[in-house]
Amino acid sequence: MAHAQSHTKKIWNVFWILSAITIVEVALGIIKPDVLHLTNFLGTSPLNWIFIILTLAKAYGITWAFMHMDEEKKWFRRAVVWTSVFLICYLVTLLLIEGGYLYETLSPLVKW
Repeated sequence: MAHAQSHTKKIWNVFWILSAITIVEVALGIIKPDVLHLTNFLGTSPLNWIFIILTLAKAYGITWAFMHMDEEKKWFRRAVVWTSVFLICYLVTLLLIEGGYLYETLSPLVKW
């Protein structure tokens, strides 16, 4: 029974951490502070970078907790987690590059 209780406590801890990150994301999305939203940093606003980092943190937490990566061998954890992080960062980079190109190309033609 102690094993089931430890997993229940772990699930609730993960739930509260992921909920806190989601609440921060939603609050920033609603408030949109001008200092974070209207400035430019590495091709996009710092607010977008915060969203990207928090989303990666949630994905890492979900992978770590619900795929039981904490119970696996070190090199297997690294293979799964770092490959996923690299591919997600690569996808985000490509989306930002293409999105910037489309915005610059279409901005004279479309009223945003």
